[in-house]
Amino acid sequence: MCGICGYIGTKTIDSSVLWKMNNTMYHRGPNDGGIWQHQEEDIEIGLAQRRLSILDLSELGHQPMFSADKRFVIVYNGEIYNFLEIRKELERDGYKFLSNCDTEVILYAYAKWRNKCFAKFNGMFAIALYDIENKKLTLARDRVGKKPLYYYFNNGQFVFGSELKPIMMYPYFEKVVDKDVINHYLCNKYLVAPLCIFEHTYKMIPGTILEYQNGKISKTTYWDVIEQYQSRSIQKHTDFQECMKSIDGILQASVSSRLVADVPVGTFLSGGIDSTLVTAIAQKVTESPVNTYSIGFYDKERNEAPYSAEIAKYLGTNHHEHYVEEKDIFELIDDLPKYFDEPFSDSSQLPTMLVSKYAAQDITVALSGDGGDEVFCGYKMYDWTWIAQHFDLCGALAYHFPGRKLLDEKLPPELRAFINNREKSTKTQLYIDVMIEEAEKLLGRSASNIKYVHEDRLNMRNWQERRMLLDMQTYLPDEILAKTDRASMKYSLEVRCPLLDYRIIEESFHIPHKYKYHHFEKKHILKEITYQYVPKELLDRPKKGFGVPLRKWLRTVLKDEITRYADATILRRQDIFDPEAVKELIAHQENSDKIMYSSMLWSFYVFQKWYQMYIEDLW
Repeated sequence: MCGICGYIGTKTIDSSVLWKMNNTMYHRGPNDGGIWQHQEEDIEIGLAQRRLSILDLSELGHQPMFSADKRFVIVYNGEIYNFLEIRKELERDGYKFLSNCDTEVILYAYAKWRNKCFAKFNGMFAIALYDIENKKLTLARDRVGKKPLYYYFNNGQFVFGSELKPIMMYPYFEKVVDKDVINHYLCNKYLVAPLCIFEHTYKMIPGTILEYQNGKISKTTYWDVIEQYQSRSIQKHTDFQECMKSIDGILQASVSSRLVADVPVGTFLSGGIDSTLVTAIAQKVTESPVNTYSIGFYDKERNEAPYSAEIAKYLGTNHHEHYVEEKDIFELIDDLPKYFDEPFSDSSQLPTMLVSKYAAQDITVALSGDGGDEVFCGYKMYDWTWIAQHFDLCGALAYHFPGRKLLDEKLPPELRAFINNREKSTKTQLYIDVMIEEAEKLLGRSASNIKYVHEDRLNMRNWQERRMLLDMQTYLPDEILAKTDRASMKYSLEVRCPLLDYRIIEESFHIPHKYKYHHFEKKHILKEITYQYVPKELLDRPKKGFGVPLRKWLRTVLKDEITRYADATILRRQDIFDPEAVKELIAHQENSDKIMYSSMLWSFYVFQKWYQMYIEDLW
């Protein structure tokens, strides 16, 4: 686990600048750092890496790393869990290895198979490889987008990084906010790849390869979740017990491979299905008690710590429980723009940061339950998607009702969204219309282009399956995984996600949907697998979530700061938000408990704090 960055183009920079770029990511890799620069004719390339040592803690794992013939050089962030098998295959072909780390395996796998090597890797990664002979830079990102990778391409200059901070430090980077993406952020709380907050700057899409050569870039896809679904869902497994056995077997292998490290390892244990299953398997395949970590809240309505403790006791783990007060969460707000780099307003990032901070005191690697909801149908949204599909005819009748337009303004926005959901290519995105209405008011312009185009490729009849695939392409990598990556790497903690092993995702497409969503029971098959490890009575309860008291904060401790950010003079100079609309939003949030108001105001506040840190002093 590390942070990487680099550049290639016609401009030259001093090595001290490259070091500064690299050291903006010190938190991602405090154990070691390295840079390499090379100039040939009118092209200069620089590669840099910050290292968090996980495998082979010796100097042999130092990066940038070169092949024996000095033709290829690599910087890399992530873990390849099947690197030993690939290494054996390469050794049979005569490749010699000096280290015991996966970086060297990637290097020689690329030397042998070129871009075909990335499909061989089972892991999470952001990789940059340079072919000195052909003057070609190759970037690759893992299948589901566990590891981040940004790039900037403008005026012949190409710059990349695990975060935006090193890119912003590049002397020829033009830091211009892309105002066209702000509506996307306000509606979704994040920006989905390839969108980025700056012009000419992008996130690499998961499962893709980018090549830069002769001043041009080309992109290819080596793994696509929709294509995987379309090819594998043709053949469904019909026996429920066999499906359980198959997923359980892959998951045991997935957890086992993710426990391999030369540093202390543990698990996050929230007490929910996903983290419990991962922890239970980890304890099964480990001889000594697994270190487990959870945080508790003194607010009983949000506290799941007692459930985590019960499960830990049953499994026999070495459990660590840390109760936090509201002020502990609140104190992290100022760190959000620094570690998230671009506006990101899912408030669960705050408790995720706290549990990461707590765990990092003892361990360097943590296993989480991320991915279970998207792959096995676990979100409340999937209930609403089912309802929307089964009552869509009612919506169509209401839409064609002669007096519908006269009633539009009087209808609740949720009902209006349901009735107006007539576009076939965006059927599962109906409730985003509620946020679109608010964003249009706040920005004073249309936000009609918010909905994702991915759904055009999803022609299955079941809306739930369509929405799950859409979430796997958007919400999972750019919200869930981005949140976990930034929150954990703030404390130099690597988080691994066994449920997102690509073999589990591919196998899930062979499973009939009724085994995932069974008589309104979400994640049915995953629950049944979990009950083989932990008694049902320890898990059979509503999930409370991992939230923070946003409404309370916005009305009390944050009110004065928000009022300053909402000053009409400031907003007119900033030229992004409509001053009157912001004023109205604050009033709505003050007098209403509707989530859309608190969510939109929090997103406005987070954006302003980001703008204050990176663009200009608003005061």
